[in-house]
Amino acid sequence: MTENPRIIAGIGVGSRGVVAPVATVSPPPAVPADEPAPDDVAAAQGALTDALAAVREDLLARADAAAEPTLGEVLAAAAQMAGDPALAQRAGALIADGSGPATAIDAAVEEFAATFEAIGGPMAERVTDLRSVRDRVVARLTGQSEPGVELREPSVVVARDLSPADTSALDLALVVGIVTEEGGPTSHTAIIAGQLGLPCVVRAEGATGLADGTIVAVDSASGRVVVSPDEATVAALERRGEALAALAEDTADGATADGHGVDLLVNIGTVADAERSAQVPSQGVGLFRTEVLFLEATTAPTVEEQAEAYERVLRAFAGRKVVVRTLDAGADKPLAFAQQDGEENPALGVRGYRLVRTLPDLLADQLAALALAKERAGEDGATLWVMAPMVSTPAEAADFAAAARSAGLATPGVMVEVPAAALRADRVLAEVDFVSLGTNDLAQYTMASDRLLGSLADLLDRWQPAVLELVARTAAAGTAAGRPVGVCGESAGDPLMALVLTGMGVTSLSMSDGSLPEVRFALRSHTLDTCEQMAAAALAAPDGGSARAAVIELLDDEAKAVLAAE
Repeated sequence: MTENPRIIAGIGVGSRGVVAPVATVSPPPAVPADEPAPDDVAAAQGALTDALAAVREDLLARADAAAEPTLGEVLAAAAQMAGDPALAQRAGALIADGSGPATAIDAAVEEFAATFEAIGGPMAERVTDLRSVRDRVVARLTGQSEPGVELREPSVVVARDLSPADTSALDLALVVGIVTEEGGPTSHTAIIAGQLGLPCVVRAEGATGLADGTIVAVDSASGRVVVSPDEATVAALERRGEALAALAEDTADGATADGHGVDLLVNIGTVADAERSAQVPSQGVGLFRTEVLFLEATTAPTVEEQAEAYERVLRAFAGRKVVVRTLDAGADKPLAFAQQDGEENPALGVRGYRLVRTLPDLLADQLAALALAKERAGEDGATLWVMAPMVSTPAEAADFAAAARSAGLATPGVMVEVPAAALRADRVLAEVDFVSLGTNDLAQYTMASDRLLGSLADLLDRWQPAVLELVARTAAAGTAAGRPVGVCGESAGDPLMALVLTGMGVTSLSMSDGSLPEVRFALRSHTLDTCEQMAAAALAAPDGGSARAAVIELLDDEAKAVLAAE
């Protein structure tokens, strides 16, 4: 321990903290600088094809074996990238032009990565996964080891960045925290850390320079990594950890200190998610990401196939509510049966509800399957609500509501993740029974900022007043119309932001299982009046940092000790 410990600043994910030794992930395999041109082009192309296929199969196997469902979802998406014929074709062409197979896949991946980064938004988030595929293919072609780390004791894993494949190779029983130099608060690393309940700091520049075994304190609440922490830092994190552990004992429905109810819901993506999350004290599902069920499908699932999955989810949450999001395919969630050709900017293209323009049967079949599942589950199932993603206008909202009601689904709603929908929320709500704010995309589209570009991370801060104004406008429209307004983006799982959202008039918060205790505690510790004061303070702040600081000042003393960094 030192009197003046070194501090590495980054962006924290969550409120948890831990003290443990560092274990650094090994760097990716090197592409041979002087790889010769192949003597047998066909053989070299075959070797590359075999390596891509082997990586794809490995990723799919890891997805099936993943202990954490979200990790399985993103591994399956990475496997799709390894099986992308366009990637194989481009690398094969480079081999034909004289490149060795490792050099060819490296160059092809960098071309695709440059395209994704130029597009920005959700597509840019896929670059880490794309390069992870490249690393694993290069390792197989050259006989090198894949990136990874062997853990012998509970450790803080430090890496430049972690792809889902990197994470799946870890012994998660020995991972007590994650620190990366790259990524962002909505990156795969951050989301997986949140699902696992792990302290996490991203954008911690210089962290990979720490020697293995160095003791660090990872403080998610402050976004700090303290090297060789002093006794006071260790004691503070231990006290916070004990307090957070105690929160899980409260399993009551969500409500403020004066009894104002706020539904606390969970996000799911698969039947396995549903059956696991149904055991967690919540009031139901606020976001069922149905496209996750079909990441590996090469053809559109039938009505019967879908209905079978949906029925199991409804039965798992019998007596509660399940909000189903219709297929949000496109951009960063490509499905083989819903591809759009020739889009220069898929993040702003035909995705989500817009697929009805080109593939109307997808929505019709999904609504029919949901209605069939609801009928089969009957009184033994959950109350079913259905919502469409990427809705921009009241007319789109009206069209979706009509289609859902015609299919026999009585409670249609839409996602508000496009600024246009938030600005016209009153008219959107005149057409549907509820709305749910997807704050990740709303922030991205409002601030015109790439989620992965670290130099713009401040613009993607969930506390940005411009984004909060759009949320407040939507919530006010819901209050005026007497209709529910939920939040199912990452903001919902932030206990401080949950107070602000409640103060704005948001009626439900949907999050990962691990976030429920802290959000429930935050609400239980404050009155609705205090939440409204917090919302006003955040909206009046000049920037995101000031907004968060203003809310912390209004926290109850006990909540401040548990949820905010000292």
